[in-house]
Amino acid sequence: MKPRRTKLISKLVKTTIILKDRELAQYVPKTVPMSSKGLASMLTQYGMVYIKPTIGALGIGVMRVERFGNEGYRYQSGKAKYAFSSFASMYASIRRRVGAKPYLVQRGIYLLKHLDRPFDFRVMVQRNPRGQWECTGTVARLAHPKKIVTNGSQGGTIYPSAQLLRYAAGTKKAAQVIRRMESISLQTARLLSKSDPTLHVFGLDIAIDRQLRPWMLEVNTNPDPCPFTKVQDASMLRKILRYAKAHGQTYTLHCIKARKAPAT
Repeated sequence: MKPRRTKLISKLVKTTIILKDRELAQYVPKTVPMSSKGLASMLTQYGMVYIKPTIGALGIGVMRVERFGNEGYRYQSGKAKYAFSSFASMYASIRRRVGAKPYLVQRGIYLLKHLDRPFDFRVMVQRNPRGQWECTGTVARLAHPKKIVTNGSQGGTIYPSAQLLRYAAGTKKAAQVIRRMESISLQTARLLSKSDPTLHVFGLDIAIDRQLRPWMLEVNTNPDPCPFTKVQDASMLRKILRYAKAHGQTYTLHCIKARKAPAT
């Protein structure tokens, strides 16, 4: 079944709505439309940013851009890395790469790492068969060793959320962080669904920084459940599929790119 059309497809539209909520706004990294002035300003302020297609998915087209030293700039796209002696030359290279497609610039968050690779989390939120919003699954996504994005579709490795958080924060704190992520996700789903009541599922990408603060990187209105096929606990996937079916959506699970975490 094709995903329903929604006016919430643009990342900037969703960000604008969330920023109007005082409580949720604190979890949103600063995000602006990409321009030469906007990118330069964000790099001056934060040193590292991500640029993303305004409309896109699966980590396609995402780049990390950094300022280093007094005059140096660099960016990474996929596995390729590029370095420049001036902002103008770097920006020209990025513009050639993105073409006319609209992009946004988002403050870079220094994520928690495992095996020297960054990881973040996918939280699935769905309307249950009674129409109430419910968190149906949370997994951790560890980036491919040579890439900047954590998406399973880009070769990321899927772990149980608590496993990676325990390494970084201990068992008790890990449970608290997961509960906080799920609470933020539920609040976000309830807020965004006011703008489009036909939506019945959201997939939130949430980063945890080195101070264990959550950051809402992205909200997807047509999230892929494939990451949940890669964890041993099948109850999350069963619930995701059951709730989707209750709202007339079925998934074809061809999940070949995401990797399963090694057994512990």
